[in-house]
Amino acid sequence: MSDHLPKPQLSLVYRLEARLGEPLELGETALGLRRIVPQTAGTFRGPEISGRLLPGASADWQTVLRDGTALADIRYTLQTDSGNLLYVRSQGVRHGSPEVLARLARGEDVNAGEYTFRTTTQIETAAPELDWLNKGVFIGVGGRRPAGVIYETYLVG
Repeated sequence: MSDHLPKPQLSLVYRLEARLGEPLELGETALGLRRIVPQTAGTFRGPEISGRLLPGASADWQTVLRDGTALADIRYTLQTDSGNLLYVRSQGVRHGSPEVLARLARGEDVNAGEYTFRTTTQIETAAPELDWLNKGVFIGVGGRRPAGVIYETYLVG
């Protein structure tokens, strides 16, 4: 048996571009500022699947720390072009310099290379032809836009 393990490879599953609604601010809690940011519309496209985000079943339950770091608990529902449903849950972090986080908080368009927005992701579906999604390990890279967000989700192979 070899001690050498294979190096992980990343394959793009989809790129989701979502519009965001007005955040619901719960206020300052013991863990930080709590808010829920609804995802109101969007589309996703990848090499094997594409479709749309379902509003009303999609939001980011955030905790924002005093330094501006956002801890993300993102849950959204996608519907493929063939009608299959995907339940997606991502947990992650968005952080950067105080200046960059302040620009994001003001709603400015900030280049995603100026901060870090990464997630770990799970995808569930009942569609037999998409069962590989149930068994995958996924990571994501995000970018915040003034009225929306972009997520690229990758399969770790």
